[in-house]
Amino acid sequence: MSFVVAEDVRKRAKMYYGDEICQVKSREMLKEMGLPNGLLCLKDIQECGYDKESGFVWLKQKKSYTHKFEKIGRLVSYAPEVSCHIEKGKITKLVGVKSKYLMIWIGISDIYVDDPPTGNITFQIPSGQFKKHPISAFDIEEDAKESKQVKEV
Repeated sequence: MSFVVAEDVRKRAKMYYGDEICQVKSREMLKEMGLPNGLLCLKDIQECGYDKESGFVWLKQKKSYTHKFEKIGRLVSYAPEVSCHIEKGKITKLVGVKSKYLMIWIGISDIYVDDPPTGNITFQIPSGQFKKHPISAFDIEEDAKESKQVKEV
């Protein structure tokens, strides 16, 4: 899977290069949108971008990565390229993220936080089926000093 970000989107977007700054910026964006900051656990991110006007987000990492969310015992696979549209409390049109359920990898299409808040986050697949998990399972404790040391390029 390889996608090309449209030139007009790239011109409007804030883009970052390198794992360190992309990790910080992706977590900040998730937090700003009312989502848990550990939702997109990618590794070795080479490029990330966010077009605030359309809500389009993309992240490119060196290779696919599988992460286990220990608090819920669930494996999630992130493709080398992940994209989505983001708005307050929601991720839609998610591409490049799958979760393992009963020995089958299933693509996740939408993620949203319950409104009014219930402490749960919902993961939906293209067929409309969904699964809820506690938001706390996807929060990452951040060291305040660490995030301040990263400089923007």
